[in-house]
Amino acid sequence: MGWLKNVIIEDKEITNERFEVTDKESLYFLGPNLTLRHCTVVLKVPARRLHLLGVRFIDCTFEVKQELKNHQEWICASLEGCRFKGRLTGCDFGHWPEYLDEPAYQLGAIKDCDFTEARLDGCRFMGCDPATLRFPKWPCFTFIDPIGRAAELRGAKWPELFGGVVIDKLHKQPPRTSALTEHAPTVARQLDTTPEALKALIEKFDCIVY
Repeated sequence: MGWLKNVIIEDKEITNERFEVTDKESLYFLGPNLTLRHCTVVLKVPARRLHLLGVRFIDCTFEVKQELKNHQEWICASLEGCRFKGRLTGCDFGHWPEYLDEPAYQLGAIKDCDFTEARLDGCRFMGCDPATLRFPKWPCFTFIDPIGRAAELRGAKWPELFGGVVIDKLHKQPPRTSALTEHAPTVARQLDTTPEALKALIEKFDCIVY
């Protein structure tokens, strides 16, 4: 592999544009002091190629063309009125300034965003009001206030591995965790159960949306 090309976009506002982050030979640095408003943002690079360094997305649509895995740097972005489409796994959104003591990590926020056209798995929403967000429907499901409701959720008889790996550890999530979204077919396959077995229990709790 040759040298990667740095694409640095900072200190400007971009409005009503199609913004493509798709070149596999590039490293993208968005921010600081960057605002995208009413833009369509096309993502087709792995997480290690996308660096968010303090950027505001307002009323943007994200089209995730390649599954985006383990991208924590969404917490360096302010997201307002945005819509997500595509597959995201292990991503964190919102306000989590303790994650790293760097300026960009103090700027993260999320509100009024719509994930109903996305497939989320193992994604967390930090330091935000989940009531302003629209989460994906079944087969995704979302724990609201997972730490506060952990004891109640532990009281149910979950499939053994799912209970031990997911439910029993909800109270150990970072303190700012406001919501946690999982993808039932994926966790069922990993933890030796079925989506149907999970749904039968999920339906009993008003702190789980699906």
